[in-house]
Amino acid sequence: MLRALDIRDMLIIDRLELSFQPGLNALTGETGAGKSILLDSLGFVLGWRGRAELVRQGAAQGEVVAEFELSPDHPAHAILAEAGLPGGDELILRRINTAEGRKTAWVNDRRCSGDVLRALSETLIELHGQHDDRGLLNPRGHRAMLDDFAGVSDRLTSVRAAWTDMARARKALAETETALAAVRSEEDFLRHAVAELDQLDPQPGEDAELDARRRMMQGAERIRDDVARAYALLSGDGAEGAMSDAIRWLEGVSGNAGGQLDEPIAALGRAMIELGEAQDGVNACLQTLDFDPSELEQAEERLFAIRALARKHDVAPDDLGAFADTLRTRLNQLEAGDADLADRRAAVDAAQKAYDNAAADLSAARATAAGRLDAAVMAELAPLKMERAVFRTELSPAEPGPEGTDAVAFTVATNPGAPAGPLNKIASGGELSRFLLALKVCLSGDDSARTMIFDEIDRGVGGATADAVGRRLASLAQGGQVLVVTHSPQVAARAAHHWRVQKQVTDGQTLSTVIPLAQPDRVDEIARMVAGDTITDEARAAARALLQA
Repeated sequence: MLRALDIRDMLIIDRLELSFQPGLNALTGETGAGKSILLDSLGFVLGWRGRAELVRQGAAQGEVVAEFELSPDHPAHAILAEAGLPGGDELILRRINTAEGRKTAWVNDRRCSGDVLRALSETLIELHGQHDDRGLLNPRGHRAMLDDFAGVSDRLTSVRAAWTDMARARKALAETETALAAVRSEEDFLRHAVAELDQLDPQPGEDAELDARRRMMQGAERIRDDVARAYALLSGDGAEGAMSDAIRWLEGVSGNAGGQLDEPIAALGRAMIELGEAQDGVNACLQTLDFDPSELEQAEERLFAIRALARKHDVAPDDLGAFADTLRTRLNQLEAGDADLADRRAAVDAAQKAYDNAAADLSAARATAAGRLDAAVMAELAPLKMERAVFRTELSPAEPGPEGTDAVAFTVATNPGAPAGPLNKIASGGELSRFLLALKVCLSGDDSARTMIFDEIDRGVGGATADAVGRRLASLAQGGQVLVVTHSPQVAARAAHHWRVQKQVTDGQTLSTVIPLAQPDRVDEIARMVAGDTITDEARAAARALLQA
């Protein structure tokens, strides 16, 4: 609900502070007094696109502040949370426009973008008028209006969920088809590569092992003779025999040496043990150096084969086994692909069927609600002196989407037998205003969260018709807030709160101001609306009668 509007240096307003109330609020005044400036200023702070030059001549900048009261469940809270802006039960919008055209906006003293303002405005204000392209005249919103009237939120949720499931199933099918096509395109390569790798069967660490074995065999012929000669010197007639003879001779004479040979004999015993170990090691080496020349050839062939495959597939030799597993997995995908593809297609068919059923159920509910809405609007048109007009809610097939398969358009025929068409194409100004009001009365539901503004919606009507317009506006305002800019005394008299917009010249400068009217002032203002510039006693009496009706 709009609580206050503070305007500074906008067009012909220097400073204006307004406090609005619940119920029906009427703004009246002579043509050109500045009523449209109030709406322009409100639209500016809400981020609407309007006039380019709004700053009052001579001022450095213009500023508008709007204060709204929010209920705990107001939809604006979700937008504030998504934008990371502070919330609460009070919402203050502030926007400035410099003389150079730069615009800056704040929400609850936090900087924000025009997009955030416009998103908030959709939850705060609903504007209706003869040239309104944001509300009832916008055919893009007719389907949502019919759905609100029909109360099909559960069906809409089901359709949206079914659409999401169908989109997900189609995406999964497309991904499977793409992956399968990619695998099929390289099937020959995969089968050949896997067979080649399986035949070679390289093992982790085998490359290093083969390389070391190859190097050893390549050097074996060069070092084996030296190793053999060394072994001969260590065993048999060599060192082993000499040391054995030395120990035997020393042991034979040690008894006569007074113990001086005991330690040398013991040392030679230890040396014999070490010599034996050396002999064993050299002999083992000799055994290793004994190889079949064909073994070197086989080791080299396998080593070169492993390294060639590694280069071919651009992997390390030790990673060839894992790479083979990867290729084998891709082959398995190909072999299981047909079955997987069939499952994906079945899932798409099931999702499509679920969506079609949900959309058909929603379409049926919409068709039923359209008939009820047509009857309700027609009932409202009769008191508005349009009993011969025909209102129709037309449903036509549309591209399937998350909102179903229906396009919805409100159409009218002003006379029986005349062709029907869009509201703003068929109806005249006065007829259009009454159509919009009748439609809004039927579609209003619970609109207490938003302030409804009607801009001269009573233009072109008078007398009993204008009174019917005023009664319906007052009915819409019950439990909420309605602002109406009007030239009709019958409508103004139905307001719970009344402001007069007027111009005044101060120091040679024309300024617009808004004055709240108490009861005596309301009588004079409504009398002016009845009689014109010259207010007579009869006009005042008529004004009192309207106020008391």
